[in-house]
Amino acid sequence: MMDFIGHGGKEIKERILSPGEAKKKIKNLVSVEISGRIARECIDLGYGFFTPLEGFMGKADVDSVCKKMSLTDGTIWPIPIVFDISSQEIKEKGIKVGDTIVLTHTGNPLAILEVEEIFSYDKDEMAQAVLGTTDTKHPGVRMIGRMQDTFIGGKVTLVNKPQFNPPFDRFFYTPRQLRKEFKKRGWVRIVAHQTRNVPHTGHEWLMKGAWFCAHGDAPVIGNKDEIKLGTGVLVNCIIGPKRTGDYIDEAILLAHQALHDGRYFRDDVHMVSITCWDMRYAGPKEAIFHAILRTNLGCTHHMFGRDHAGVGDYYGTYDAHRIFDQLPPGSLKIKPVRVLEWWYCPVCAEVTYSGLCGHTKERQKFSGTLIRSIIKDGVKPTRVIMRPEVFDVVMECAEKYGFGSPFCTEEYLLKRNPVFVVPPLG
Repeated sequence: MMDFIGHGGKEIKERILSPGEAKKKIKNLVSVEISGRIARECIDLGYGFFTPLEGFMGKADVDSVCKKMSLTDGTIWPIPIVFDISSQEIKEKGIKVGDTIVLTHTGNPLAILEVEEIFSYDKDEMAQAVLGTTDTKHPGVRMIGRMQDTFIGGKVTLVNKPQFNPPFDRFFYTPRQLRKEFKKRGWVRIVAHQTRNVPHTGHEWLMKGAWFCAHGDAPVIGNKDEIKLGTGVLVNCIIGPKRTGDYIDEAILLAHQALHDGRYFRDDVHMVSITCWDMRYAGPKEAIFHAILRTNLGCTHHMFGRDHAGVGDYYGTYDAHRIFDQLPPGSLKIKPVRVLEWWYCPVCAEVTYSGLCGHTKERQKFSGTLIRSIIKDGVKPTRVIMRPEVFDVVMECAEKYGFGSPFCTEEYLLKRNPVFVVPPLG
């Protein structure tokens, strides 16, 4: 059991009913059709990604998270996990405290929600507390603003396992499955790489630098060509809502796998996975959330670069580094690896680290805008910018999944194959 202890010292539990139990349980229950965000969070709650949470927060926990960055029991938690619903739907369906309702997605049952509390909360207050702004240009503010006017708190149990479509299916691991995989690989130290981008060589060296930090004083096991390394990098791609101009999910995922397949990482030190989550772009608060999430996945370290989970100029470049110094000692099991920038230096003639290279005038930063424009023109970047195998996979994904583009278009957003489906309950 100790292998499955997650954030807050709580056991990672999977709250899932068998098909037979599920059919009996949902019979005659009121049903509520839920959004993609709520469906993704039900999956996360059901499989234990959000340990110690077992369901959507009640008002006291939301208030404590907003004001103290912790649950009411004192466990560090930075972002409210809430189920929003209109007061009109509650009234029309006669939903009341003590009820159990079935949550459907695309018409099929996904989970049940035990209604423990029905409450309202000031959404501007929530946005200001979590995001530090109520500016509607901030995507997290817009997300909160689109929420309905009422919230339901209560435990969530999956009644139907989601089915992940290719190519996502082989990269989805539950927290318990990942921990078993780490054990099988002999990984004792695992450093998480949070990503929502196709990797350029700066990202590659970010991962490699963090691996060195995490590996640190680990002993060498074996001899010559049979050396075993008990440290691994877990690339954890965030799968959630997309905007036009973003890289398509398939390109992000398979491009990271291309680094692995191209042997830029040894097989025994690198793997790729996915987590369903709608980014709040909350900067430092989201950095803490990511640390909690990856603690539950079984990681021991988490890399944080510049502008982690930020957007625009709402947060300082390294605010996501500094927030960890504000936490009570021992409140997180995972160790932050705080890194600066990697850039290309023409004098050093290599990709190098801003904390070491003194050629600051000659440096050439990795510009996401420039790389996107090169890819958009179908031009293969130099190896200094992007590995050829990565570029080839990105372009293959454009044809196979992106209707000709590796970036989200209106056509892709409308016609794309969904990441997962909720099948009819058998």
